[in-house]
Amino acid sequence: MKTDDVNKQLLGRREFNRLCAALGLTLPAVSTILEVLSSASARAAATDAVSTGAVSTGAGRTVKFHDGIIVPALGQGSWHLAQGRHPEAAEEEALRTGLTLGMTLIDTAEMYSDGRSEELIGRVIAGQRDRVFLVSKVLPTHTSGDGIARACAASLARLGTDHLDLYLLHWRNQDTDLSGVVAAFERLRAAGKIRAWGVSNFNVGDMEDLLRVPDGHRCATNQIPYNVASRGIEYDLLPWCEQHDMPVMAYSPLGSSNLVHDPALARIGAAHDCSATAVALAWAIRSGNVIAIPESGSVAHVKENAEALSLTLTPPELQTLDAAYPIPWSDALRSLLGRGKRWLWSFRDAR
Repeated sequence: MKTDDVNKQLLGRREFNRLCAALGLTLPAVSTILEVLSSASARAAATDAVSTGAVSTGAGRTVKFHDGIIVPALGQGSWHLAQGRHPEAAEEEALRTGLTLGMTLIDTAEMYSDGRSEELIGRVIAGQRDRVFLVSKVLPTHTSGDGIARACAASLARLGTDHLDLYLLHWRNQDTDLSGVVAAFERLRAAGKIRAWGVSNFNVGDMEDLLRVPDGHRCATNQIPYNVASRGIEYDLLPWCEQHDMPVMAYSPLGSSNLVHDPALARIGAAHDCSATAVALAWAIRSGNVIAIPESGSVAHVKENAEALSLTLTPPELQTLDAAYPIPWSDALRSLLGRGKRWLWSFRDAR
């Protein structure tokens, strides 16, 4: 191990100890946390081993929601579309190319480019709405009163469709009334305006709060950031979702595009005659419980993304990526802290 790597690990342990001291956790409590971290690490390794077999048999190419709907494990995002980075005609052609290549799930939101992203997608899906699994999101500031119904109607108008396949709460504010949000989603579902609903940017504590409200169990997915360089959710949120039969939608699966030139990914890609992009996406969807939604404004990049649907990563390749991108101690602790203070205080009560 290189000296720099050792120093990084030592720094992580010092940070861990300082945080535990600040929380007032005693040595037995710290030991318990370390056991949790070790078991989570082993679980992640086991998941990689199992998922390798799943990918090789094609199970990782699609993902099933708990209502039985099956979608491709690789979709298309649209966060930065219709912002002038590319000609809109080129972005529309890129999305159409993705549909042709099997990436028929398209994700958008009312806030993306102030609704222009939805309008662009509406032009793309015109005449082929029935082959698209369409996802949009509502802002938490639009959830009071009849705000969700009005926001949904506006999104449907921009998209040129009469229904969404999946409607998500974009994130949770401190004052978000989850019971009111779920009730509004359920009314839209009963009216045929949406087929299913879910959430985005929720941690484990948020998800547990959600399941405590009436009909909260109907949540179809949680859309969160996840990529090979950002793996903190593997310690708690990802296994929680798997336990509750809830697929995860991974946004930023290319790490805001910083992974497309990564040397470790590029070397593995060279062995498969594909790009680093394809390797990063194949890694993200390896378990069969994750839907990755990379964004692209060009046909060429969409074609690179699509290569992930036919790419099988071997156990040694997965081990190489584990070594190149281990989960930092700070991420592990931050992920555990995300469960909420009550979870950590239970260690103190167990003394």
